[in-house]
Amino acid sequence: MNTDQQPSIGLALSGGGFRATLFGLGSLWRLNEGGLLRRLTRITSVSGGSIVAGVLAHRWRQLNFVDDQARNFEEVVAQPVRDFCNQTIDVSTALLGHLTPFRSSGEVLARRYARDLFGETLLRELATPAEDHAPRFIFYATNMQTGRSFRFRQDYIADYVLGVSYNTEVPLAEAVAASSAFPPIFSPVLLKTEPSAWEQPQRELANLDKLRRRIVLADGGIYDNMGLEALLGKVDIVLVSDAGAPFEIDESPFEDDLLQLGRVRDILIEQTRALRKRSLIGDFKAGLRHGAYWGIGTAIDDYDDVDALASDNPLTAALQHIPTRLKAFTAKEQGRLINWGYALTDTALRTRTQLPLDAPHGWPVSAWPLH
Repeated sequence: MNTDQQPSIGLALSGGGFRATLFGLGSLWRLNEGGLLRRLTRITSVSGGSIVAGVLAHRWRQLNFVDDQARNFEEVVAQPVRDFCNQTIDVSTALLGHLTPFRSSGEVLARRYARDLFGETLLRELATPAEDHAPRFIFYATNMQTGRSFRFRQDYIADYVLGVSYNTEVPLAEAVAASSAFPPIFSPVLLKTEPSAWEQPQRELANLDKLRRRIVLADGGIYDNMGLEALLGKVDIVLVSDAGAPFEIDESPFEDDLLQLGRVRDILIEQTRALRKRSLIGDFKAGLRHGAYWGIGTAIDDYDDVDALASDNPLTAALQHIPTRLKAFTAKEQGRLINWGYALTDTALRTRTQLPLDAPHGWPVSAWPLH
């Protein structure tokens, strides 16, 4: 860890539909109240996590920081996220996309994000580290052609095989849509770019220009549901807010061919996620990395934190089983998910890191305490 200056801190916000959006909001809420939000140097996000990260990126310049806390965080970030999670968008978006000629569900999803959250804002127009003391925002998608992660940043888009493009203008809404385009409901999101705008490919392929011209993207969680790769080796302290649902044991897997393929997909994604999580926590324990992991299914009592805001109970256990949907969440579901993300973040930071953390202000959504 760099000891000559403040350590760099990266936060990963996982996928998991609106469940992840709200759980991640709770994590950001606690980081802000603890005076750490403005100290984040990188925020990576996947799928549902990209929705809340996108709102934060889009509205960063509106935040009023006083003593390292954004005093208007609830008004500027939290309320717009909660309003968006009050509506069901997955069914109508999927139907419209499949019934409308020449327009995919992913394109319809991007238009919905633009209409309700981001307007026509481009990635390059977002707040930057140099000018606005903002984190580097990295939105993950999966390139279905190269099989690699595809990254959207304020200053470039990148793929290990395709290289880097600094001159492609991409709307924020399109980046978030690609990150959350879970197949086969919302995928693909087609990104058209000029091949000559790319550089630094890792492989010289005969069809490289074709791959760059029409890029087929889907949910970032297919490749890395925690968005870890862009943090490892890039920051001193790695923080992971994981709202991925636990893998469900199925006594009677479907015999239908298509449904079997869906089950196989889920198993492969779960295996990758489990390996990444196991490796990260192993590195934490061995002192090879510094940071903290907290997941929606984490037992908060295992932290042995006498000052924990919550304890494990049926209310907290039920939250991990909320479906992975972009559907309207009730005020109760929203409040409890936000509070659970807040409580786990608080406990994980105080027991697993040496980061200075101001005392919590109480439940962010006081109407739905977790007891």
